[in-house]
Amino acid sequence: MEKADVVLFGEQHDHPVIHWIQLRSARALLPRTELALGGEFFEWDDQVIIDEFLAGYIDEKRLESEAKIWSNYRTDYAPLLRLARDSSLRFIATNVPRRYASFVARNGLDTLKTLPEASRRFLPSLPVPFDPDTPGYPEMLSMMSGHGMSGNPEHFVQAQALKDYAMASAILDNLPDGGVFLHFNGDYHSADYGGIYWYLDALRPRLKVITIKAVASDDPGFDKGWKKSGDIILKVPADFTRTH
Repeated sequence: MEKADVVLFGEQHDHPVIHWIQLRSARALLPRTELALGGEFFEWDDQVIIDEFLAGYIDEKRLESEAKIWSNYRTDYAPLLRLARDSSLRFIATNVPRRYASFVARNGLDTLKTLPEASRRFLPSLPVPFDPDTPGYPEMLSMMSGHGMSGNPEHFVQAQALKDYAMASAILDNLPDGGVFLHFNGDYHSADYGGIYWYLDALRPRLKVITIKAVASDDPGFDKGWKKSGDIILKVPADFTRTH
C-alpha cells in the first residue's frame, strides 16, 4: 500500500472487522509515508465542519450534529476521524452531496448545468464524463431495468457515476506530495476496476492506484470470481455481528 499514490479500500459498510483493519492500515502507514485520508461517508459540503473538528475549533458532538453522518459513524468511522485529528492528517469529504445525486437520478446528468452557480461549487467540473460500459454500470442498469422501477434506469446509473467522478476528483485535488491517499468507499465504487478507479485512470492515467476488495465469506476456499476484482482481496468472516 505504501508504494501506491492512491489506495481504494472497498468495504462492506456494516462489517466491523473491515473497519478495524482500515484503522490499523492507516496507523501502519502513518510512519511510512505522507498520508491523507478520505471517505465516501462524508460529502463535499461537510468539509468545512470536518476541518473545524480536525483543527480543534469544534468538538465531536458538534461535528455529529452538523455533518451528515451515517448511522454507524460512531462505531465504524469516528475512529478514523480521531486518528486524523490526533495525527494532524487531512481527512477529505469526497462524496457529492446526496441532493445532487438524487437530482441526477430523477433528471439525468445533463441537467446539472442548470443548477445555480452557488450549488455548482459543491460539484466536480462539468460535464461529467459517462461511459455506460464502465465495469459495474451495465449490471446496475440491468438490475434497475428488471425491477420495473419508475423513472429512467440510466439516470440512476448516472447518479452513481456522479458519485464516482466526484470522489475521484476530490482524491486528485488532495493528493499528498509523494505520499498516499487512503480512501474508504463501498466495494461497489471500486470493484472490478470500475467506479472511482475508472475515473482516476481516465483523469490521471499514470497514477498508481491499488484497490482492496473486502468480501465476507465463511467458505475457506478462494472464489475464482474474485481473482480480477481487485489487487488485494480481504476476506473476513460472514458470520459476524453487523453494525447496522
